[in-house]
Amino acid sequence: MRLHELSAARIAGGVRSGEFSAQEVLKAFLSRIERDEPRVRAFLALFGEQALEAARAVDAKRAAGDPLGALAGVPVALKDNILVKGVETTCASKILRGHRSAYDAHVVERLRAADAVPLGKTNMDEFAMGSSTENSAFFKTANPWDTGRVPGGSSGGSAAAVAAGFAPLALGSDTGGSIRQPAAFCGVVGLKPTYGLVSRYGLVAFASSLDQIGPLSRTVEDAALALSVIAGHDARDTTSATAAPEAALKSGRGLSGLRVGLPKEYFVSGLDAEVEKSVREAIAALERLGARAVEISLPHTRYALSSYYIIAPSEASSNLARFDGVRYGLRAGEAASLEQLYERTRGQGFGPEVKRRIMLGTYALSSGYYDAYYAKAQRVRTLIARDFERVFAESVDLIAAPTTPTPPFRLGEKLDDPLSMYLSDVFTIPSNMAGNASLSIPCGLTAGGLPIGLQLIGGRFKEGLLLGAARALEAERPFPRLEAAA
Repeated sequence: MRLHELSAARIAGGVRSGEFSAQEVLKAFLSRIERDEPRVRAFLALFGEQALEAARAVDAKRAAGDPLGALAGVPVALKDNILVKGVETTCASKILRGHRSAYDAHVVERLRAADAVPLGKTNMDEFAMGSSTENSAFFKTANPWDTGRVPGGSSGGSAAAVAAGFAPLALGSDTGGSIRQPAAFCGVVGLKPTYGLVSRYGLVAFASSLDQIGPLSRTVEDAALALSVIAGHDARDTTSATAAPEAALKSGRGLSGLRVGLPKEYFVSGLDAEVEKSVREAIAALERLGARAVEISLPHTRYALSSYYIIAPSEASSNLARFDGVRYGLRAGEAASLEQLYERTRGQGFGPEVKRRIMLGTYALSSGYYDAYYAKAQRVRTLIARDFERVFAESVDLIAAPTTPTPPFRLGEKLDDPLSMYLSDVFTIPSNMAGNASLSIPCGLTAGGLPIGLQLIGGRFKEGLLLGAARALEAERPFPRLEAAA
């Protein structure tokens, strides 16, 4: 039995039954990482002895006859903006090199309580700003399907780790598509929960009104399992929803008669022909399963990208002001004044993309421009959210669309063209602006063997409906695993 090929649900069941131990599982994944990590470079750090101690604790718990949790013995990779007590958390930035977290993030607490085994920290775009994981201050991560191409971003390390068989589950964060876009590029399932369903306590903030933690996995069942563990109210996060997570996870119905909306604004000129073909084939499969496709319009979608790139950088410029050389991480030497300390620390510590977005955000929030830019962008955001509310109330149950406008692009292809890079998230950003539940599921391969993702979007707290439709589609059209394609 090749343990690294098993799903998270299968691993947890096997550990609970005693079919194999948590230590055996961990060693199987570590062996896989040792073999292939040099060509993929998904991890910034592995937990090593700490992970082995966690696995031993799970095995000891079982030996004592104590009940085990939902993720018993399952290795979980964590994006490097999620805090783990005593472990270096850098957000893939030089400015946080050497910073060790003083506490666990809420989601890490939940994973430990479910007897999961935290495995390591995955590479990412610096402070989650990017769409390719090329903005890491340390190294670039490669797409396991084609190491000359990007894995997407900013959760590219987490997506690559799952695709390469380094972990059955990973957590990422999604501010404008940073779970779903790399999931599509790496041929895995990526879920962005409803804003507030998963606590952001212990997530290093990029844009606080948009950020959301979610799982990446090889199967829809595993995504649902991970969400059931990490979802729930947390009083330490003032935006945490008070509704019971079980309500969000209930599907309540099958696919028969399910109304699936096809927004015309997502099937536009510039959409790659192979992407459109695969997405429409997946929609046809949903129809064969009993769903009914309905063309809809989300007219304010056209403004989502531009308004996002005012709101997100504005929030980032505020959130990143705390990195000043005094409280966290890097401190530049030989500063003659406090102002010079700030300037030199940030100049040395932040990368080009982070600096670009801080400057954009600071400008948009400055005197004389706040109303013209930030306030107007927030009004547009309200219109985008109302578009979704209207179609879900009047026309459809779910929305189906491409996750990305293109397949994975080549490493370096868009680094010198920020606007082209930003367009990678054009189909995912609207869900973040509205706070909706959404996921990406693999739906096909290009002629060159590169993954393509279908995005399913639901209303707030409709994760169960999304996951039910995705699971039915997964059963109807199984997606090839990377090893089978290699």
